[in-house]
Amino acid sequence: MRNSVRVQRIVRDMTQEDLAKAMKVTRQTVIAIENGKYDPSLKLALRLSGFFGMKVEELFNNEEDE
Repeated sequence: MRNSVRVQRIVRDMTQEDLAKAMKVTRQTVIAIENGKYDPSLKLALRLSGFFGMKVEELFNNEEDE
């Protein structure tokens, strides 16, 4: 699943560690989400989208890479 978590984090001048602490997950989880290696649970996806002030479907795109 493609997402714009990295972009949103950088726009807000946050480190991966900052975001991990805010979401109460590990930095490794943030890295995996940003790299598309891990799809977050619905609960985490909702927390991330709320944190960034976006709709889930704006932050996460279910279209596969071509």
